[in-house]
Amino acid sequence: MDAANRFESRTTYRLLRGEYLAGLLISAWLLIAHWDEVRWPVAVGLFLYIDLIGYIPGALAHRRARGGPVPRVYYVLYNTMHSWLTAGAVVGLWAWLFGWEWALLAVPLHLCGDRGLLGNFLKPFSVPFEPAPHPAFTAFEASLDPNGQAPSSPVRAARGGQPRQPAGSRG
Repeated sequence: MDAANRFESRTTYRLLRGEYLAGLLISAWLLIAHWDEVRWPVAVGLFLYIDLIGYIPGALAHRRARGGPVPRVYYVLYNTMHSWLTAGAVVGLWAWLFGWEWALLAVPLHLCGDRGLLGNFLKPFSVPFEPAPHPAFTAFEASLDPNGQAPSSPVRAARGGQPRQPAGSRG
């Protein structure tokens, strides 16, 4: 993915999820290592507020819509509550008001779990609220070769479909 091509190949998507799995494991390990120091009601509340505000209302709206469009407000709620910026603000505000504590790890645990385990990132308005293959993306993805290059690229077609060799190399 780059600024001109805002999509992930299967491989880069898996690598990105792997990074979040590492964050999940670190957060979980720290919570377990400090089990006796965690205020568990606070940890559970911090873990749940993200979905209580950001996911459940949209999931209910999606089910009520029965395949129809879901109002954008639910996407905004989801993206706001599942944003690292919001999470940082919540953790920072909590720490300022009540002090730092191990229960705050519930927030990265939730976000890293969503991304690493479930593969859920922020939701664009152009896809269903609940994950479902978008026909345009499915067709686009199928048009890519295993190296992530578009086979129909005019430059590749001019080279007979072969990738360009780096300058100075003789092969």
